[in-house]
Amino acid sequence: MSPAPGSQEVNTHGQKLFFWVWQRYLKKYWLLMAVALGFMSIESGMTAGFSVMMQPLFDEVFATQDQGALVRVGLIVLGLFTFRGLSSIVHKVVLNRAAQMSMADIRQDMLEHLMKLEIGYHADKGPGLLIQRVEGDVGAIAKVWSTLITSAGRDMLTFVSLLWVALWTDWQWTLIALAGVPLMIAPSVFVQRYIRRNARVLRDVAAAQSTRLNEVFHGIAPVKLNQLETWQAKRYRKLARQRILGETRSVAGQAMLPALIDIMSGLGFFGILFFAGTAIQNGGKTLGEFMTFFTAIGMMFEPLRRLSAISGAWQMAAASIERIVEIMHTEPALKDPERPSARPEGLPGIVLEDVRLSYGETEVLRGLSFTAEPGKTTALVGASGAGKSTVFHLLTRMIDPASGRVTIGGVETRALTLKDLRGMISTVSQEALLFDEALRDNIVLDRKVDENALHGALEAAHVSDFLPRLERGLDSRVGPRGSNLSGGQRQRVAIARALLRDTPVLLLDEATSALDTQSEAIVQAALEQLTVGRTTLVIAHRLSTVRNADKIVVMDAGRVVEQGSHEELLAKGGTYASLYTMQFGEEADDDQAQA
Repeated sequence: MSPAPGSQEVNTHGQKLFFWVWQRYLKKYWLLMAVALGFMSIESGMTAGFSVMMQPLFDEVFATQDQGALVRVGLIVLGLFTFRGLSSIVHKVVLNRAAQMSMADIRQDMLEHLMKLEIGYHADKGPGLLIQRVEGDVGAIAKVWSTLITSAGRDMLTFVSLLWVALWTDWQWTLIALAGVPLMIAPSVFVQRYIRRNARVLRDVAAAQSTRLNEVFHGIAPVKLNQLETWQAKRYRKLARQRILGETRSVAGQAMLPALIDIMSGLGFFGILFFAGTAIQNGGKTLGEFMTFFTAIGMMFEPLRRLSAISGAWQMAAASIERIVEIMHTEPALKDPERPSARPEGLPGIVLEDVRLSYGETEVLRGLSFTAEPGKTTALVGASGAGKSTVFHLLTRMIDPASGRVTIGGVETRALTLKDLRGMISTVSQEALLFDEALRDNIVLDRKVDENALHGALEAAHVSDFLPRLERGLDSRVGPRGSNLSGGQRQRVAIARALLRDTPVLLLDEATSALDTQSEAIVQAALEQLTVGRTTLVIAHRLSTVRNADKIVVMDAGRVVEQGSHEELLAKGGTYASLYTMQFGEEADDDQAQA
């Protein structure tokens, strides 16, 4: 999905990017930033004060040998450095807190926004890329943000205060010292564009690395079984080399700007030594005045050098902000209706009428129509690619049809809020997704649940059968994606979760297809408990599930080709009978003989 029309305009200008971040995330911390700015001013003033003290040091202390002046100037310099050090500590801590809080806000908003985007967006981008956006891009900003604001504030104030001292000492010397500034403009613009362009490439490479790691670690078993370790390592090494090249180019680009300042500084100092030295020799200026000016100019070029480096750091941050803005300006394709219908009461029926849907140029559903009766079990069968899983996506509004109607309880799915629609439906799929939390948390899912209801669900789902074998019972962590549990145990946890949700509609997506015979029998018994009193749709290949369905809908190439009970469809000898024979062999032949 492309970003909203206004996002491109935001992405193309650094000032607008900064304004976007300021308005949404930094403005709320203005008080902290004001405190930090106050202490920056103190630090900068102390730096300028040190350069001012050069005149009395040379003209009153060294020239006259005044011991009292030596103590007085020494104590003043000690005080200046003490206040400078303390103010530096305060403004860095305060600014870092503001930066970390604003970065946490960005990550939180990105996560919440990404969870609102449709499933197609996530399928297109991939988890690795999105993790890189939330963690990597925001992290890239966090690394430079405090530095950017610190340098932009402290160094700018220091530069201005020292420039004032230099102008106060001799404005002509100051103009000579800064004569090389105009020569930096064109090279600086070129370097900034180079840094920004390279930063975009670098973030893409980092995203590709995250994607590669995500795929390897989530698919570590297939990697090992297919002996892909060397191949995957080579692919990652190639990306690592690209990243090294990109990082090197970025460092080179950022180093160019301070180098330009050094060249300018050299030109300025050459001019100053010539003109100031002549003035001192002629008696027009004292040595103390020269040292005040020389110290101010010498100290002024260092913050100017850091300010030039900020430009490069900002270009790096801007490349990440552009991507963040692009995500935040991507509008969800699936939204609540402006005037939603009331959620239907009781056991709802499900009706699909002439539904058509395409993924890109591939037509998946071609005028699909069928009805699932209230309180009954309807099974969807068909070859892979027939569109069975797409039906589930339509019912839960993960996607919307291109044409046709999908209704639940007589209300079109698009007329309900997503909360109401999905609050009516529980799903148990082949991959029972569990989170790396306690078993209890995976079952109750952040809901307040009565303990009696919880234990009833554990019994009905046969979770109680294996619960005593877990070291900490319901408080045991299930591991990443439920890796500490077997496939059958994960399915039973998903069933217990669905029982607690107690929704009128149940979707079973091949819930037993990956289980062994013993686990399947246990899970099937739990599913029978779960389907009682619910409108159930089943995608299944296993004989036991298909045979027990009240109606079987046979799909082929996105259309319904047959409907009826298990026995009726076997007797017809059509598509279902062919699929059944192919899948179940001799067992199917025995069934046909009985029919």
